[in-house]
Amino acid sequence: MILCISGARHQGSPVDLLVKGDKIVTMTPAGRCPAPDEAEVYDAAGLVLLPGFIDAHVHLREPGFEYKEDIASGLTAAAHGGFCAVMCMANTRPVNDTAAVTRFMLDRASGSHPSGPRLHPVAAATVGLRGEEMAPLAELKEAGCVALSNDGRPVGNAELLRRIMEYAADLDMIFIDHCEDPCLASGWIMNEGSVSGLLGLKGQPDVGEAAQAARDIMLAEYLHLPVHIAHVSAGLTLDVIAWGKARGVRVSAETCPHYLMLDENALEGYNTLAKVSPPLRSPKDREALRRAVKDGLVDILATDHAPHADHEKDGTLDEAMCGITGLDTALSLTWELVRENVLDESDLTRLWCRRPGEIFKLPWNGFAPGDPADFFLFDPEEIWIPGPETLFSKSRNTPFLGQKLHGRVKAHWIGGRRII
Repeated sequence: MILCISGARHQGSPVDLLVKGDKIVTMTPAGRCPAPDEAEVYDAAGLVLLPGFIDAHVHLREPGFEYKEDIASGLTAAAHGGFCAVMCMANTRPVNDTAAVTRFMLDRASGSHPSGPRLHPVAAATVGLRGEEMAPLAELKEAGCVALSNDGRPVGNAELLRRIMEYAADLDMIFIDHCEDPCLASGWIMNEGSVSGLLGLKGQPDVGEAAQAARDIMLAEYLHLPVHIAHVSAGLTLDVIAWGKARGVRVSAETCPHYLMLDENALEGYNTLAKVSPPLRSPKDREALRRAVKDGLVDILATDHAPHADHEKDGTLDEAMCGITGLDTALSLTWELVRENVLDESDLTRLWCRRPGEIFKLPWNGFAPGDPADFFLFDPEEIWIPGPETLFSKSRNTPFLGQKLHGRVKAHWIGGRRII
């Protein structure tokens, strides 16, 4: 099959894209596409062309918590959000610490979405995520896991973490690090700061995240091994990451759209939809994170898609579970940063496609001849409102409910096959 995407806008210029089978043939200025007569032509005038996004941090809940999300519904949300691949964390029930769970996840993905989005499981670093014993990483790698993490529960034992990182390196896997000092973080509800004081709520200090990141970056330097810092929320952590990179440590980092768009003031009125882990920090932290994604100190964006049922977000802030759904809204939220001139289209490609592919050794589309034909078209002017009728995730725990957002995916191809 030969496909020509005609007249799409790519980084400000109109282009034609020629695809044959599952590969990119060429991208040329509009009107110069050498498409043969038998090619299918898609008129993309007025639409923006972007490569398929890779989300390196999602929670799809299956097995065990299908009432929040299942693999089929999560991948549907990913498809409509512009994601050609997602990496799902291990905090399921049972935990993804055996090959059987990994294979179950992959079977569910291929059965519900045979043409993608692609599912890449992330192995539990420790058995049961308990931080006591290393999981059987070789078995998990062979079953299909692409990385490992103890996400949700930091590894407190530095000696155990050393052994995990060394063994993972032998398997050509990278450790995704949930940085949180479990003692400083105990019993927290939100960021420790002026807003927590006004609301009378126990806060989590940013130093807990930064201190754990510093320990693990120093360990990575000592071992000459890579480490990836998950969901960075604080400016102090950025300082630690910058220090590590300046020393030549192979440290990479991610943050999430909600940390770029919101701060601790979103919890005023005891808004449970804005309760996340790590917590939303100060306006100063938010601005520091915006600068860091622009200048490349933070390597990638990830959603940390964390669906919950409505009843798990009802009630008081101390009772509500942490987490925001993100697969449906991530593109619109980061496009808002383009509209505000915080980022540009090339930044989106770097943050959501190229760098995740490079860090985790996944295929990614740079629109060069021979690249995988993973791309989507979206309308940057379409206004939509997140709600039960417009979200594809099973859950709706986002503080952006009822707000006007710009930009929706209109068509999406993975491996040259149109999936929406």
